[in-house]
Amino acid sequence: MCARRSRIGQDGRMTTPHASRWTRGRSFAVIIGLYVVATAIAVIVTEAVGTDHPYRGLILGFAASVAFLYVASQVVQNGSTFDAWWSVMPPALAVWFAITADGGGARNWAIAACALLWGIRLTANWAIGWTGLDHEDWRYRMLYETAPMPRWAVSFTSVHLFPLVVVTLGSLPIATAVAHTSDSTGREFGTLDVVAIVLAVIGVALEHFADVDLRRFNRTKNPGDVLTAGLWSRSRHPNYLGEMFWWWSLFVFALAADTGSWWTGIGALAMTVMFLTASIPIAEKRSAERRPGWDAYKASTPMLIPKLRK
Repeated sequence: MCARRSRIGQDGRMTTPHASRWTRGRSFAVIIGLYVVATAIAVIVTEAVGTDHPYRGLILGFAASVAFLYVASQVVQNGSTFDAWWSVMPPALAVWFAITADGGGARNWAIAACALLWGIRLTANWAIGWTGLDHEDWRYRMLYETAPMPRWAVSFTSVHLFPLVVVTLGSLPIATAVAHTSDSTGREFGTLDVVAIVLAVIGVALEHFADVDLRRFNRTKNPGDVLTAGLWSRSRHPNYLGEMFWWWSLFVFALAADTGSWWTGIGALAMTVMFLTASIPIAEKRSAERRPGWDAYKASTPMLIPKLRK
């Protein structure tokens, strides 16, 4: 379950069997090369389908890029080659749709701008904390060790396929905006679009300040310390809250384009369920095991919705 890489802390990564092969510079060169190819594959497939079928183009473009990165992950034996896909591919296709959609449209460009803001920040935050292909996310290693399947199958189902499904569902509103750019049922840029932009900006801001506090904490912490500074003094998971804001903002964009597209809310709902039932419980279980003061912090600090007073 890939959600979300740097957010649980950089101290949780584990060494792979090929540690001696990879310097950080070489690792980034490999990752950049892989994502140039993966993005090109997604764009080519999406373009081949055409903007007349944006849903199909988005789904097949995402799937093709994941298939390529899955093969690459098996070659280097590291599932963390896939970590950046979450924040790279949705902005890439959002920009491509804005460029190629008939007439462009203010809504398509607003989505592209918000997606770029979110994606660049999140990818940069991942890159700052990523030590290279000599390490792999501890959650992947945990899955390899506990799932009753061979490593390649766990990597395919849990590390690649599951995020593909969830992110594709969450990104459906991008296709909705394209589908209604020149559709007579599509609505002009208006109040709901502004609400969506505000939600997206709030989400990105929450994630940014939460991750800044987390990086500062990781540089100075002692074993067993609990992060209680900044946004973390008001919410136990402000970063996940910001991520939820972002995905719900996409849904509001879909409603702004066409109220009949309410069904695309399944994506933001799926994201919310994933965070509440998987990402947050895993993070809290690990913190409870490693941090003696966690129970007291948990008792005094809300899980998501920030308290107004300290």
